[in-house]
This record gives sequence, structure tokens and C-alpha cells, in this order.
Amino acid sequence: MANTYTQLYIQIVFAVKGRENLISKEHKEELQKYITGIVQQRNCKLIAIHCMPDHCHILVGLRPDIPLSDLVRDIKANSSKFIKDKEWVRGNFEWQEGFGAFSYAHSQLQDVIQYILNQEEHHKKRTFKEEYLAFLEKFEVEYNEKYLFS
Repeated sequence: MANTYTQLYIQIVFAVKGRENLISKEHKEELQKYITGIVQQRNCKLIAIHCMPDHCHILVGLRPDIPLSDLVRDIKANSSKFIKDKEWVRGNFEWQEGFGAFSYAHSQLQDVIQYILNQEEHHKKRTFKEEYLAFLEKFEVEYNEKYLFS
């Protein structure tokens, strides 16, 4: 894509199916490195990542020729298989269907990075559900409560 110049920063948020606490602290770093590799293989830039026990936040610099839904599909499918292959979870591991994606300007990146890296502190004050609903409200995303958290 010669002569194409973009600046696309997207925060991706998705949860473990049923919002179960299945991502252990002992495996979090290895999972984050694995997801970083998936993002890099798609020639996108991983800027920040933090996986909590029941969800993940990922900030990427997205290439214009990579559909966001394809990138998220690859992250979720491959990381789910990775977790299963490592046998980190008894029984089956799945990510919840769907995801949230929120765009930011370059001038907002440091705040978003700090927000992602400080997830433990944020979740002492609010649940993932409260956090996710706040994102939808802040970004004025229409949603149907019926389909939010299955």
C-alpha cells in the first residue's frame, strides 16, 4: 500500500465466556506475550496489553488493510487454542462472543496506556461489567442489554 499513511489506534476489550475468572496471574504474562505475537504477525503494532482474570484490554496500532474483526477473531481463536493446549484451565476455555473496540487520537495514547496497565487498580473500584458499560456510554455506542453479557 504505497503512499498510504494512517494513524489508527484502537482499544480492544473482550471477556472470558461467562466472565469467569479463568486467566490466572501465573499464566497472564505468557498469554500476553502470545497475544502480542498474534498482533505482530498481522503486521499491527501492539501498544499495551493487560489481561485480567475475566477479560483483556489490548491497544493496537491498526493497519488500514487489516479488518478489525479479522484481527480480533485471530487473537481470540489462537489464544483460546493456546490456553487449551497449555491445559491452564480444567475443561473448556472460550472467549465470550463479540468484543468492544474504541478509537483514540495520538494525543490520548499515554492516558489509555496507563489505564490499560493499571487494570488491577481500576477493578478495585468497579467491575468489568461496570467498566464496559462506561465505555459504551462514553463512546455513545448503542447496545442491547440482552446481548451484552452472555
